[in-house]
Amino acid sequence: MKRSPATPQQLPDADVVLIGGGIMSATLGSMLAELSPDMRIVVLEKAGDTAEESSEAWNNAGTGHSGFCELNYMPDPGNGTKAASIASQFHLSRRWWAHLAQTGRLDPAEFIHSTIHMNLVFGESDVDYLRQRVETLRADPLFADTDFTTSRSEIAQWAPLTMEGRTDDGEPIAAASNQRGTDVDFGALTRGLLHVVTEQAANEILTNHEVTGLRATKNGWAVSGKTANPTAATRTSSMPTGDFVINAKHVFVGAGGFALKLLQKSGIPEVRGYAVLPVGASFYRSATPSAVDRHNAKVYGQAAVGAPPMSVPHLDKRIIDEEEHLLFGPYATFSTKLLKNGHLSDFFTTLRADNLHVIAAAGLQNLDLVKFLIKELAASPKKKFAQLARFYPKARFNEWTLVPAGQRAQLVKPDPKKIGVLQQGTELVVGADGSIAGLLGASPGASTAVPIMLDLLRSAFPAQWHRGWKDVMSQAIPDIDRTDWDAEAVAASSAASDLALGLGTSVRN
Repeated sequence: MKRSPATPQQLPDADVVLIGGGIMSATLGSMLAELSPDMRIVVLEKAGDTAEESSEAWNNAGTGHSGFCELNYMPDPGNGTKAASIASQFHLSRRWWAHLAQTGRLDPAEFIHSTIHMNLVFGESDVDYLRQRVETLRADPLFADTDFTTSRSEIAQWAPLTMEGRTDDGEPIAAASNQRGTDVDFGALTRGLLHVVTEQAANEILTNHEVTGLRATKNGWAVSGKTANPTAATRTSSMPTGDFVINAKHVFVGAGGFALKLLQKSGIPEVRGYAVLPVGASFYRSATPSAVDRHNAKVYGQAAVGAPPMSVPHLDKRIIDEEEHLLFGPYATFSTKLLKNGHLSDFFTTLRADNLHVIAAAGLQNLDLVKFLIKELAASPKKKFAQLARFYPKARFNEWTLVPAGQRAQLVKPDPKKIGVLQQGTELVVGADGSIAGLLGASPGASTAVPIMLDLLRSAFPAQWHRGWKDVMSQAIPDIDRTDWDAEAVAASSAASDLALGLGTSVRN
C-alpha cells in the first residue's frame, strides 16, 4: 500500500523570506530590520550554519573591492569608469557598516582591517599599462592618492616579501599602491548583520532548511522546502522540524549558485534566458610568522590571457578570527557543483530550452577561457607554486598548503547581438510586481552588497521607499544618491567610515 506523503508543517507567515544565509540576505535583512522593526523576517538556510558558502572567510579572498588594485576592472588603462563605479559603491557599503558600528550593533574589529592595496607587474608592456592606469585614476578624486613606482627599493618598502631574493635581471617591474585598502572577513560580517536581524524577537534564522519550491499566491509567495537533516535542524524558535511551507509577501533569493535554479522554479519571465557556469578556485595558504608579520598588503598582478575575471593572481594578508595568514591564488578548479557543498548535478538542473543557446554562444566566444581552465587543471602543485614564487621569490614550498575555496556561478546572460555573454559581477533580477527578487553572479558582489540591496529596496518596496525609507537610509548613508565624488566628498566619506570602523588610514591631502 502506497504511503501518502506527510503534510508539510505550515510555518507562521512572514512579511519577507530571505533564501540563503549569506552576505546578500544578511545585508537586506539588516536594512529591513532598521526600516521596519515590526516586519517579520525569516531567513532560510540550507546549510547547518549561516555564511557557509561564498561568504565564509576562506571561500573568498576578503578583498574590500574598491578598484584600487583590481586590474580586470580596467582592461583599457585610459578608461576608469568601472573602477570608479566599484569604488563609489564600496564607499556606500562602508558607510552602512559604519552606521551599524556607531549604533553598537556591529563590532568592526571582528570583520575589517586596514590593508594596503597594491599592484605588481612585470615586463615592459604591463609596466606601461600600469603607468597609464595610475595616470588615468589619479585624475579621479576616488583614486587621487594612488602611488606608482618602478623603483625596486620603494616596492620593497611597500611589500618586502615581493622583492627579497629577486634577481635583478633587468626585467622592468612596476607597482602601484593605495593606503586606504581593506581586508574584510565577510563571514564574520554576515553573522554580525544577521544578529541585527534577530534583535527583533519576531525574526528567525532557520538553518538546515532547504527551499525546493516557490509558488505565486494572491498575497505573495508560498515558499516550500524540507529540512536537510531534521535531527540537526536549528532555529530560533521551538517550531517542529520536517517539510515546511511558509507564506510571505516578499521573497529575496540570495542563495549564491542556487539562486538561478530557485528563480526558475518561481516561473517569473524576467529570468528566462539567464544561465550560470560553475567556477571554482583554490589558494595556497601560509601562517609562517616570519612571512606573515612582514606583509601587510593585497598585491594584485595581471591575469593570464583567457583567465576569468576572478582569477587575477594576488598575494594577500588575511586576518580571520584574530589570526594572520598569507593567501595566494586563485587557481581555477572545475566542478559541476554550484555550491561548495552542493551536488555534481547542480549545473545540469539549471539548463532550460531558453538558455541552452545562450550558454553555447557564450562558450564559443570564450575559447581562451576554456584553454586557460584546461591548463590550470593540468598544472601540478609545483607548477602552481611557481606562480606564487613570481610574487614571493623566497617562499618555501613546505610552508604553504593548497586549500579549496568557494564555488562560484559565473553569470551568462542573453544578449540581442551576441546571443549570450559572460558577465563579470552581479545582476539583480526583480519580478514585475516587486514581490520576488534574486541576485545572480559573483565578485565583487559582497563588497557592493549595500548599493545592490538599496536598488532592491527601491524596486521591491517603491511606496515605502518614497514614504520615508529613503530618508532613513539617507541618514545612515549620507552619499546614497551621490553621483559626483569630488575630493571633499571622498575625504568626508573616508574619514567618517574610518573613524567608526577603527581603520587607521584616511585620504591623504
